[in-house]
Order: sequence, then structure tokens, then C-alpha cells
Amino acid sequence: MTQTTGRIFDDIARLVTDAAGMAEGARREVEAVVRAQMERMLRSMDVVSREEFDAVRDMAAAARDENERLAARIAELEARLARDEQDAAERE
Repeated sequence: MTQTTGRIFDDIARLVTDAAGMAEGARREVEAVVRAQMERMLRSMDVVSREEFDAVRDMAAAARDENERLAARIAELEARLARDEQDAAERE
């Protein structure tokens, strides 16, 4: 009876091991299918890549900095023009 019980436990252990292997294989297969489906959906949605997004973000930041610099320069020139006009009016 000990020999039969040991063989039953061995068979059960083998079945559990095989089932775990099958489950792992099924998990990998489902993961691959889902990944392929998601990639296909993203391509069809015309979504930008991370690199493209980062490049545009950097360009926008540079443009914003340039706009701020130009706005400060315009304010400085307007102030100078107003002073020059005031000086000219005072001289008349």
C-alpha cells in the first residue's frame, strides 16, 4: 500500500507540474496576443511616440523662453521710446 500511495502522490505531483507549465504557456500566449492587439490599436489611432512628444515639448519650451525674452525686449524698447518722446516734448 505504501508503494501505491507513493505512486499516486508522484502522479498527482506530475499532473500539478504539467498543469502549472500549461498555465504558464497559456499566460505567455495570451500576453503576446494582447500585446500585439494593443500595438495594432495604437498604430491605427495615430498616437505619437514618446520621442516625438518629448521633441515637441522641448520645442514649445524653447519657443516660450524666446517669447518671454522678446516680450521683455519690447517692453524695454517701448520704455526707451516713451522716454525719448517725453525728452523731445520737454525740449520744445
